[in-house]
Amino acid sequence: MEKMLLSLFLIGSLLQVSLVAQQQTGARVSRVLIKAGRLVDVRAGRVLQNQGILIENDRILRVGPLAEIERAASQDARVIDLSHTTVMPGLSDCHVHILLQGDVTSADYDEQLLRESIPYRAIRATVSVRNALMNGFTAMRDLGTEGAMYADVDVKTAIARGVIPGPRMFVSTRAFSGTGMYPLLGYSWELTMPEGVQIVDGVENIRRAVREEVKYGADWIKFYADRRYYVKAGVLHSWVNFTDEEMKAFVEEAHRLGHRVASHAMGREGIDAALRAGVDSIEHGYGLDEELIDRMVRQGTYWCPTIYTGVYVAEGRAREGRPIYLTMRDMEARIFGVAVRKGVKVAFGTDAGAFPWTENAAREFAYMVRYGMTPMQAIQSATVTASELLDMTDDMGAIEAGKFADIVAVANDPLQDITELERVRFVMKGGQVFRDELSH
Repeated sequence: MEKMLLSLFLIGSLLQVSLVAQQQTGARVSRVLIKAGRLVDVRAGRVLQNQGILIENDRILRVGPLAEIERAASQDARVIDLSHTTVMPGLSDCHVHILLQGDVTSADYDEQLLRESIPYRAIRATVSVRNALMNGFTAMRDLGTEGAMYADVDVKTAIARGVIPGPRMFVSTRAFSGTGMYPLLGYSWELTMPEGVQIVDGVENIRRAVREEVKYGADWIKFYADRRYYVKAGVLHSWVNFTDEEMKAFVEEAHRLGHRVASHAMGREGIDAALRAGVDSIEHGYGLDEELIDRMVRQGTYWCPTIYTGVYVAEGRAREGRPIYLTMRDMEARIFGVAVRKGVKVAFGTDAGAFPWTENAAREFAYMVRYGMTPMQAIQSATVTASELLDMTDDMGAIEAGKFADIVAVANDPLQDITELERVRFVMKGGQVFRDELSH
């Protein structure tokens, strides 16, 4: 009996020692003080001078005048001196394809689906997400694996677990289209070719497919609303891929499961149908007009215009016999400023992957400013507006207490020269520095 009591006492003592050790380990915190010479307050649309950002582990603890934050910082806080730079929240690209490496022509697309295995494409994606992070993109929404099944979920998981560096990922796995309405097309009927999307027809099949994608890790649902674009009387038209009932099934089922819906919609008919269905974001939207814009404003629908990819691929696609892409590029240039003036919620999105990941997606900013945004509005599109679209306003989108310490910096003032965002030289994500060519 005495031996049993002694054993129980020893076990209890060991458990107590273990608990104290865990508590002590948990009590240890890492603090970082960033001295920001110029801090972009995206919420108020202003620039603050000589600010301090106090970070504890992966979150921002306090933000304010430098002298005040220095007093609040502990003696052992690590100091990062960015007093000669412009500091802002990490950027978000809300339309990418990490499993693609350039899609200027149809042959480029077919080559990847036919000759590259999914594991190989996933390996290449790990390089793509690292490039994006080093360019200042601390979050990305991937809108379709283009035949690579659920590999975006695996890349997202590897990033989240610290296996590879990359942005915070919000993924849609396999985008949806209908039978005969998405590549690979044009091959012999005797061959069973891979599909760039998940093919689904009919309301009940759509509901089941949405559930399946959520089961396998999709954060967003994405479907292709239209195809076969053509211009008539100065308007970009398209063929719609699904009936109204089918499109509503995508939206209703996704919303029922707590997920949002993005729709690839190029021509007027596709945009019109997607808006009737109640999607959360319109992707590309080259055929927008004032009536559709007004509806987007009323419904609170976001727009990811993906300007840079339209510019990048237009000439290549024209050379292969699709000159309409040149027309679409010019149409978007004309309507973008109208959408901004009328108050459409424009979220930064580039379609990276349609152009190679060796290109810096931040080139989108210059086109947004050229087409009608102020530099501050362009920055807000990739920060606070993007966080709203991603339903992450409590965690991302601004340098504020309680949010993730996702912070980037550039040497000069991007409000004077927006192309400065193509030269991000300091990147912190979750309190961890991934790039630093600026601090003293």
